[in-house]
Amino acid sequence: MSAPILPLADAAALLPPRGSLIGIDLGTKTIGIASCDPDRRLAAGVETIARKQFTPDAARLLELAAARGAVGLVLGLPINMDGSEGPRAQATRAFARNLARLTELPICLWDERLSTAAVERELVGADVSRARRAAVIDQHAAAFILQGALDRLRMLGAAR
Repeated sequence: MSAPILPLADAAALLPPRGSLIGIDLGTKTIGIASCDPDRRLAAGVETIARKQFTPDAARLLELAAARGAVGLVLGLPINMDGSEGPRAQATRAFARNLARLTELPICLWDERLSTAAVERELVGADVSRARRAAVIDQHAAAFILQGALDRLRMLGAAR
């Protein structure tokens, strides 16, 4: 068993027309998880996993995916502003390769540039306290990543 790991546009053909997707914001200390409805209209934060080791982190992520009947995973790829890939992008790709060994769900890589910064601005604008922001920022970033991917999938579908 080994899932394909592809950019979202390439992975779109592997996804069934309906079914929930899981959005993943992979941080060094936490993993933000989001999910969407089966029609892929709206992404919402689900949980923040405090990172321990790969095996229990991946198990929890896949448990959440199974509970939601997910048909694919959208993993935010932290690309530098100049389009290059640094150490965080390499770590994300390594996480994807390890995760692919544990699931058959396609892993779609999505450019997540500025997602956390955008979410932080949104939460500050909504007057969310610093402590509350820290507790939910990763879930919101995962939802931001997933919503961007859903919007792109909709555009790709319309182009067919």
